[in-house]
Amino acid sequence: MDDIFITWRTWDEARADLEGREGLDLPALERAVTAAQEWHGDQRRPTGVPYVEHLLEALEVLVRGAGETGTEVLSAALLHDVVEDTEATVGDVEARFGPRVAELVDWVSKPPAAGGGRQAKRAAKAAYLRRLRDAPREAIVVKLADRVSNVQRLEQVAPDFQRRYYAETVTYILPLAEGHPWFAAWYEDWRRRYAHLR
Repeated sequence: MDDIFITWRTWDEARADLEGREGLDLPALERAVTAAQEWHGDQRRPTGVPYVEHLLEALEVLVRGAGETGTEVLSAALLHDVVEDTEATVGDVEARFGPRVAELVDWVSKPPAAGGGRQAKRAAKAAYLRRLRDAPREAIVVKLADRVSNVQRLEQVAPDFQRRYYAETVTYILPLAEGHPWFAAWYEDWRRRYAHLR
């Protein structure tokens, strides 16, 4: 699998690459990056790297991989975890970025589980992933890019999590990719690469 999206570690690196691409609203994307950094603060990914790297990977997937140029979709990709993982609300996103970006972020934000146990959390996540089948196209591509970032180096996480995440991705995410040719091809390559996790 040749398409790994890990070259944009900082906004400066991303912007340098984006400046040569037509149809992108760089000031709008910079506002979204700034807001994401503000809301996420010093959060880190499970691997220990700054959280913003995940957001920039999702952006890179959409621009370099899927060829997406829509400002609202790209902004939503940069902000996709702020409602789920920070104090920001959908209303906060709407106030700063408008109703469409807020709607897309809302679609891809997993609601909190009703109960506190592991089973309740897994059930809530499964319901959320099933609900994405009804999401607008733009929300689906944001979710697909988010998951590409999360699974493109799946070997870096614990083995039991690898198997569970592989199964979840095959069950819920691959069907979402079917209507999006670039994502469908990427995920098919990914599924073959990690087939040992079945």
